[in-house]
Amino acid sequence: MSAEDWGAGRLVAAIIVWFGGSGKFHTPHMKTPLLSIVAVFGLIVTALAAEPASWTGEYADKKFLNGQAVFQFSLTQQGQNVKVGFDAVYNNGRDCAPDAEGIGKVAGQGMLKFTFQDDHQNAGTGTVTRAGEDVIVSLKVTRVADPKCVVFYRENMRLKPSGRKK
Repeated sequence: MSAEDWGAGRLVAAIIVWFGGSGKFHTPHMKTPLLSIVAVFGLIVTALAAEPASWTGEYADKKFLNGQAVFQFSLTQQGQNVKVGFDAVYNNGRDCAPDAEGIGKVAGQGMLKFTFQDDHQNAGTGTVTRAGEDVIVSLKVTRVADPKCVVFYRENMRLKPSGRKK
């Protein structure tokens, strides 16, 4: 059984039982107390690192396209699936203002891959990676139905937390 299967709470409880108040493991595999402490520390770090952070959050670039537009992005995680939603609009309301939704999956440490379709019938794929508190979003259009919307679908867009909590 791996440390990931244990979960942090169960692992800590098992460590307390193992130590049994004596300060030493009660197992023939561990010969010295120092080795026991190093092993326990390694298991705790592994278990805590294995627990994934949630992707749920709201992000935005309020000065998108050199200050001409706003781009808003929303993520809601349920297990390994993540619901993606985003919209973009020129500040003066001209042309296309796409509103898109999609579903994604966690695709490794700090990365999410998803597909989307907007209300103008454009469709595509995207990725999200973490960058501290920000996210980096890349969108690639695979079907263009309204070419006026394509200007909003770019790569390497850095979005900041918008302050809205879900």
